[in-house]
Amino acid sequence: MTRARKEQVFLDETPYYHCICRCVRRAFLCGEDETTGQNFDHRKEWLVDKVTQLASVFAVDICAYAIMSNHYHLVLRVNQHQAKQWDSREVALRWMQLFKGHPLVDRYLSDTQTTQAETDKALELIETWRKRLFELGWFMRCLNEHIAVQANKEDNCKGRFWEGRFKSQALLDDTALLACMAYVDLNPVRAAIADTPESSDFTSIQLRIKALAGAQKTQQLQPSQIVPFTGYKPHGKPSPGLPFKLFDYLTLVEWTGRCVREDKRGFIPPDIQPLFERLNINEEDWLMVVKDFNRHFINAAGSPSKLRAWAGKSHSKWCCTHMSLQLYAG
Repeated sequence: MTRARKEQVFLDETPYYHCICRCVRRAFLCGEDETTGQNFDHRKEWLVDKVTQLASVFAVDICAYAIMSNHYHLVLRVNQHQAKQWDSREVALRWMQLFKGHPLVDRYLSDTQTTQAETDKALELIETWRKRLFELGWFMRCLNEHIAVQANKEDNCKGRFWEGRFKSQALLDDTALLACMAYVDLNPVRAAIADTPESSDFTSIQLRIKALAGAQKTQQLQPSQIVPFTGYKPHGKPSPGLPFKLFDYLTLVEWTGRCVREDKRGFIPPDIQPLFERLNINEEDWLMVVKDFNRHFINAAGSPSKLRAWAGKSHSKWCCTHMSLQLYAG
């Protein structure tokens, strides 16, 4: 049964969420349709451009993404604290980059003389917009509606483009966040679309590696479009970046990508061991969980204690599989 989004998103528990959306049609969202011979690779750029644009308007940050042939993955961080720091003018100007404003708000912004009742109503509207600017549902709605309109126009047709509402998973701790990001970044490798992370087009891992490769010329080690890695900090605490080190993450993704392959599974580089020890990750089960992240976690991902608390708050009977619990075994 479909559950209300308010029963799936609790920002007091975690700001991090994994979102997935699939195309409803037999035709491809992106890539090449073998039936018709049409190629839709250009639509991947539509998605990347729109996600980046929306992140510059909403208080929602991009941690990881992968654009596949008939679906896409996003790992997002909802920055509620940032949205609450914006003044009323900034909130209104951000909202009106995407939607038509309101005459009362227009008058308020232009400093036209208004009555107290009119000013109060304008501020009430702006506060409604502020809440929407850090709502996951509004972010995804803006993204999916835009892509659907463009695709329908290109295909000269009408009707649903997406199979339904986007699916979201709450990432309740650093281990869940790390596993989910690696799972998303390795999607093209696992699907045999790319051999390496750096050759995985339209993924966040490729964007990070390109920035790193060009750092000498640009003097910028990490891309500005997505959340940077800033080092280890407690999960859920206000931070400008992701709570890991960039080189640790790249090493982890490379190692995991190799080990998911049957001929490489037994190889564990010794330099990855400290990261697993730091995050208290069970190494043997890590591979199985990352390989099929969506199958092991349902509406949320995290340690058993975090999942029990989440299940109580969201009225869920279960959140994960036995294998996902093994990831956190001591």
